[in-house]
Amino acid sequence: MAKTWVRRAGGDESQAIRRGVQLAFLLLNIWIGVEFYRFVEAPSARVRPPGVEGWLPIAGMMNTKYWLTTGEIPVIHPSAMFLFIAFVTVSLLARKSFCGWLCPVGTISEYLWRLGRDTFGRNFHLPKWLDIPLRSLKYILAGLFLYAVGSMAAPDIRAFLASPYGIVVDVQMLNFFRQLSLTAAVIIGVLVIGSVFVQNLWCRYLCPYGAVMGLAALLSPIRIRRVKQACIDCGKCAKACPSGLPVDRLVQVRSAECVGCMSCVAACPAEGALAMRIDPVGRPVSPRLVAALIAVVLFGITGLAMWTGHWASPIPAAMYERLIPLASQFGHP
Repeated sequence: MAKTWVRRAGGDESQAIRRGVQLAFLLLNIWIGVEFYRFVEAPSARVRPPGVEGWLPIAGMMNTKYWLTTGEIPVIHPSAMFLFIAFVTVSLLARKSFCGWLCPVGTISEYLWRLGRDTFGRNFHLPKWLDIPLRSLKYILAGLFLYAVGSMAAPDIRAFLASPYGIVVDVQMLNFFRQLSLTAAVIIGVLVIGSVFVQNLWCRYLCPYGAVMGLAALLSPIRIRRVKQACIDCGKCAKACPSGLPVDRLVQVRSAECVGCMSCVAACPAEGALAMRIDPVGRPVSPRLVAALIAVVLFGITGLAMWTGHWASPIPAAMYERLIPLASQFGHP
């Protein structure tokens, strides 16, 4: 017998708010990238933007390990540590919202699969026997990175980051794209084209940083919850989920794959059937609150780093002038 249900009143604003946050963070990263490029071209005439260290997750992990072990805030690439802590904190508090709300790669990936869906009428989903093993790849990569960083002693971390390689590792990252090899270009091209057809190809199967955030998100008190009595079993929530989670068959979404995007909530037509809620009290969480929480954590932690003088690396411009032309010659210590 069909359920008696009430259509949800009013429009859903979660996706408009989330895309606004995504766009703002994407533009911020573009600005940081342009400023960093200009700095690399003329170190003595420009100021290096410390925010570029958000693209150095391994340095962030290493510096966090160094800080936890020694109690000292690292001198080289300190903002990498503060940003890593900020992103993990966001994931601890609001699911894997770093991936669903902030990450520029995730934002671009989302617009690629939306382009594919709008162009071809659908996205393609890999069969479970292939999807599940491929999803484990990012956790394996994350485990390798965490093991490598965890096995390093504090003096080794300090020596690594103070080496010529460690000092200009951000420049080497830039040079990777400026001096793109044919192999790298083909791989990136395959990932871009694949992302048009498969939802979040890179994020779903290969991103170790997202895997770390997902593991942290398992401890988050915020979860998507479904009320069986109000649910009309239309399946729209599961169809809208970019992570392919069976939201329509769960009471609450505990998976590390949930990016907290609230797409499932936006797609639900039944009043009170689906919402993001705080455990264990079950109070609903609005998208405005998620956006505010992300902003408070991100700006609070970076602001603290700036206020205490631990945001920028005190590396003189003369050293960058000397090391930048040699960056491609430095081998991994």
